[in-house]
Order: sequence, then structure tokens, then C-alpha cells
Amino acid sequence: KAVPDETIDLVVTDPPFAIDFKAKRGNYNRIGSRALEGYKEITKENYYEFTLNWMSQCFRILKESGGMYVFSGWNNLADILNAIEEIGFITVNHIIWKYSFGLNTTKRFIASHYHLLYFVKPPVSKITFNEFMDNGDPSQYLDREDVWTIDREYKSPTMIKNQNELPTKLVEKIIQYSSNTGDKVMDMFLGGFTTARVSLQLGRKPLGLEINKRAYEHFKPRFHKERE
Repeated sequence: KAVPDETIDLVVTDPPFAIDFKAKRGNYNRIGSRALEGYKEITKENYYEFTLNWMSQCFRILKESGGMYVFSGWNNLADILNAIEEIGFITVNHIIWKYSFGLNTTKRFIASHYHLLYFVKPPVSKITFNEFMDNGDPSQYLDREDVWTIDREYKSPTMIKNQNELPTKLVEKIIQYSSNTGDKVMDMFLGGFTTARVSLQLGRKPLGLEINKRAYEHFKPRFHKERE
């Protein structure tokens, strides 16, 4: 709430999914003991109120025509869509991110995608793809389709990891298409600082929040090193 009104150009964030996520579980090519503790899950019963609260703050701090990208699983997608409608965002795209390393299942189809929802705060004067679209390359048609196939990044099973880190290429694509150099990019759930690091590398001004002190203290030094 300390962030001033209408000062943020873009929000890119991956909130908890309320699926009883086991942060210490040995999935996504990791050893459970090497996953950081302190992950805060939200109960399914409280998920709509939780979503409404943090998205309302996003609406407040975003500039007019500012964009927001929100990652979601399918379990509680309805709560996110209902909150967006109640708050007053305008939906631009419902993107499917197809990734590798889906968790194996035997009683239903294997989940190997996330929903990536793109919203804009009204009034919408324009929706552009900004500086990333100015090269006239016809191959960008495929890059602009709303199904993205971007693999999770391979990391050694013994590395210290956050509970679920986004691929750098995925965040790069979002920021390049939907912001300009010098823009302020906010992540409401910093996690492994991916959004902040990519924003910095692309000449944006990163801001973010993280409630998990262990994750914050672990990833902050790497971020500050790149910042120097």
C-alpha cells in the first residue's frame, strides 16, 4: 500500500494457486531438500478474497492503460476472472503457456500448461506491442499467437531453488512486448526475482514484494550483484 497511485506501467506476477502446493516435494527435476522453505499457500476457501485484495492494489497503482499479466493454474481460474470483472480491468488476451516437465498422472490428462491472463486498466487509449514490434519481421506473426511453447529452464537437482520459478525467456517476451525502456515493472510475488532481474536487464525499473523471508534473503544478493 506504500506504492503511490498510478505510478506503475506494467505488473507481471505469478501468485499462489491455492492447490496445496508442496514446496519441498521433489518435482520439476529437483531434490525436495534443496527447495526453499517458507512458501505461503492460500486456502481455496479464501482464494477469491485474497485475489480481489491484491488485484485491487494493482488496479490502484497502475497508470491508465497500464497492463497486467497474471499466471494461473486451472483449479481456481474462475476466481481470478471474477475478480478481474469486479475490479474493472479490461481483458486483452487469455494466453496458454505450454511448458515441458508436466507432472505425470494416471487418472487424468497430464497438466503441461499454465494460463497467462493479460489485462489492461481503463481507459484504454491504445494497446500496442511497443518497441519490440518495430522491426517489420514477418516471422513475428507466429510469435504473436496466443499459445506459447517455452520450456522450463533446466536446473541441477542439487541447486537451491524457489518453489516454482518462471523461465527467463517467458518473462522477457512479456516485458519486451508490453513495456518500454524506463518503465516501472511491478511483481506482487517476487519469488526467485526473475521478473525483477529481467526488468533490470531490459532497462526497466523493477519493483516487487515477497513475503517469504528465506526466498527474499537468498535471491536478493544475486539481484543486487546484477544491479551493480
